[in-house]
Amino acid sequence: MASDTGRFGGIDVHPVIMEDVENVGKANAPLLRQLEGESVLITGAAGFLGAYFADLLSYWNETGAKNQIQAYCLDTFITGTPKRLAHLEGKPYFHKLAQSVTAPLPPGLDAKYILHFASIASPTFYRLHPLETIEANVIGTKNLLDYAASNHAKSVLIMSTSEIYGDPPGEKIPTPEDYRGNVSCTGPRACYDESKRLGETLAINYHQVKGVRVKIARPFNVYGPGLRLDDKRVLPDMFSGAYANQEIFLHSDGTPTRSFCYVSDALDAFLKIMMSGYNGEPFNVGNDLEEIPMGHLAESISSLFGGGVRITYRKSQDKDYLTDNPQRRCPDLAKIKRLTAYAPKVMLKEGLARLKAWYDTEGGKGMPRSEVQEEEGKR
Repeated sequence: MASDTGRFGGIDVHPVIMEDVENVGKANAPLLRQLEGESVLITGAAGFLGAYFADLLSYWNETGAKNQIQAYCLDTFITGTPKRLAHLEGKPYFHKLAQSVTAPLPPGLDAKYILHFASIASPTFYRLHPLETIEANVIGTKNLLDYAASNHAKSVLIMSTSEIYGDPPGEKIPTPEDYRGNVSCTGPRACYDESKRLGETLAINYHQVKGVRVKIARPFNVYGPGLRLDDKRVLPDMFSGAYANQEIFLHSDGTPTRSFCYVSDALDAFLKIMMSGYNGEPFNVGNDLEEIPMGHLAESISSLFGGGVRITYRKSQDKDYLTDNPQRRCPDLAKIKRLTAYAPKVMLKEGLARLKAWYDTEGGKGMPRSEVQEEEGKR
């Protein structure tokens, strides 16, 4: 796997990201052709998922488009990383909108396709900023749905989360879209879980009452290049420990399980859902082929470092760290497979190697040891 910056059509981009967007672009050429000449609004565009979608549109514009897709990339650039979109600066199809999704959209904006990625998604950070999380997921979502209704948008994709299911019972794992959830409305994770649930309710009612062509994606543990090392979700957390001091800390007994979805598979699903005609519908997005205990995940990451990384089990100093944390999380993908022909392709072993290749050259060693330890001490 190449380790230096690659190119497509004059755009400098990390080779792993380049391969990801090329694979998705080539597999979905007919859908991307439908977007040619259109304006696409991406909220949270400097974040992990939004930036990938911006790169996908850029890839198509640079390599296959007869009529360019205009990408309007909205972000406050506070938690998003401006560097992640720097390679698009100066391109005639790239338009940066430095504002909150809760603020009125600029006059004259005529976006017919909208992807709403703006949100704080890391449990550590949404618990630190609960009100801002609720505002983005509720007020921001309503703002976009009002805009979509008045502008007769052709399609809106609202990003929800697998967190809306809470901690399902065993008979509901893999979890289907019709499971109503086991979620606390007052617990430490409620600011995220419940605001995402309300965002879905808003979307469905805007579709039913105002005819907005909106779809809902429920991602299950998406990961990949661009996921910042200081993000504090489980994979960046494990990698940060491995890079900083050759030690991975587990704050559970290692038995809780997750199914991880590599970002190119998620990107493929998001595009398929947005360009489908299934308005007013939620779709699980993930990988249903691998469900891994956290202890085994730590071992898999240790193996990428030659097996020399210690795995230490210790209780978190944060008393609420495991509160409302589900024991298992795995999606039932029957619906999205049946209706959009989606299928996950990148398995965890390959995905982790791709993530490490990006960390090695772009960010894995960019978080000083002292900062990792300081953040760990705050837990």
